[in-house]
Amino acid sequence: MEKTGSQILIDSLLNEGVEYVFGIPGGVLIPLFDTLYDSQIKFILTRHEQGAGHAADGYARATGKAGVCLATSGPGATNLTTAIATAFMDSVPMVALTGQVKTHLLGNDAFQEADIVGITRPITKHSYLVREVKDLAETIKEAFYIANSGRPGPVLIDLPGDVTTNKHSGAIPSKIDLPGYRPSLHGNIKQIKNAAELINQSKCPVIYAGGGVIASSASQELTELAKKTKIPVTTTLMGLGSFPETDDLSLGMLGMHGTAYANYTITHSDCIIAVGARFDDRITGRIDEFAPNAKIIHIDVDPTSISKNIKVHIPVVGDAKFILEELNKYVQLVDREPWTNQVNTWKNKHPLAYSNAGDKIKPQFVIEEICKLADGRDIITTDVGQHQMWTSQYYTFTNPRTFLTSGGLGTMGYGFPAAIGAQLAFPDKNVICISGDGSFQMNLQELSTAVRYKVPVKVAILDNGFLGMVRQWQDLFFNKRYSNTQLSGNPDFVKIAEAYGATGFLIEKKDDVASTLEKALKTEGPVVMDFKTEQEENVYPMVPAGEAIHRMIDGMA
Repeated sequence: MEKTGSQILIDSLLNEGVEYVFGIPGGVLIPLFDTLYDSQIKFILTRHEQGAGHAADGYARATGKAGVCLATSGPGATNLTTAIATAFMDSVPMVALTGQVKTHLLGNDAFQEADIVGITRPITKHSYLVREVKDLAETIKEAFYIANSGRPGPVLIDLPGDVTTNKHSGAIPSKIDLPGYRPSLHGNIKQIKNAAELINQSKCPVIYAGGGVIASSASQELTELAKKTKIPVTTTLMGLGSFPETDDLSLGMLGMHGTAYANYTITHSDCIIAVGARFDDRITGRIDEFAPNAKIIHIDVDPTSISKNIKVHIPVVGDAKFILEELNKYVQLVDREPWTNQVNTWKNKHPLAYSNAGDKIKPQFVIEEICKLADGRDIITTDVGQHQMWTSQYYTFTNPRTFLTSGGLGTMGYGFPAAIGAQLAFPDKNVICISGDGSFQMNLQELSTAVRYKVPVKVAILDNGFLGMVRQWQDLFFNKRYSNTQLSGNPDFVKIAEAYGATGFLIEKKDDVASTLEKALKTEGPVVMDFKTEQEENVYPMVPAGEAIHRMIDGMA
């Protein structure tokens, strides 16, 4: 039986197990939306395409399944680019569907035409322009396979209007064959044994875990490695939750705003076991002083990430889960008492700390109170800035896929729509977005989405009246010349929430923090909490740009 391209698309999405699609309709997509009208797929109408992309991203990070977003041609498609780039930098599986002008108009500068394939080529894992309806089902099958396999990432499918209305009778393929794309998953056994031998011989080893551990669902295998060998574990921002921070072996996050003891441990180690991490500049600091005495084992499914920034001694290309399963067979428990004692000394001597004296609300205190009330499997999202770093420092993560944040691209406006996507995926969990007064205004229009679909996301705004992270740099390195970072003219966030039909709370006293959080978690529907925090509080420790990571500003006068 012949079907329109729109029906083929919907059937293909259902075949891939798609439950939600996030987006906004447009002229060239009207036939597709007419087909969606009778579909089992739940379409979530957002108020901006960037919000749709971030919601699909949040759904993907929370579930491990590809999120799907949909936008019309031209400006609808270009509005998705920030969300696509965010997913690309953090290796998040996503399929972005975009409308396009009819095929005979391509290249003619038709109304709302944009070369979205060309625009997004550097920020997608792969992009398709579907020119014939007969290719549509296979293209969708390939797109989901590419997005979810190997190093995950976003794939874009551009859909000319006539492709969605033309008809074809072919079946949805049950499998695909991509000879040019076959990720290595299991790793070279010789390299795995070499890695085990180096680990067993090392005196000062450390495990450095990144987002790849979570992407490959390898947290259990990582924990087994750490427990079996008694080797301390530090994570990247994207790796938070991959190893329980309640464990004595946990060092928390390393890098520019990592714990001092994690940075000291990495610097003085003789063996780094890097798993699903890419040695980015926020982690390494000054490269010529990064772990100068360490031999490096690098486990990663993406061969292009190995030795890209830091020279690696033993590369192991493959999926972290499979490789750690095999590695755990060969590693041994070795007596490293001097190293263990040294790491514990650093932890005791250089703990995370802040002054909570006085009546003003400290942002770190708010996060600690959220942590006390939240269950270990509840989901925390953040935007980008000081609040993001305080969350990574003062919230104790114990499970994977419970911390959703923009790491590589650093996208303000990510956290709230991502929280909506995560909450739809897990309606029985608390989903709390920790944001800043600058970041929240980037996509606060999605309050309408949360209210319309009764998504009970809770938003905690750490409101300091500044673009806080930029102000901090101006404070420390530009003689407090606060050029265009003070957010005078901020709206009343409580009234904004109420105008959209959500609940709003204003918190100005420290004594009201815990009780308001408790009330918010018990309140039905979305809630916005505006915490008026200390305006010029800084994030410490901090590694200045271009400095070695063991040379930190600790903020302790």
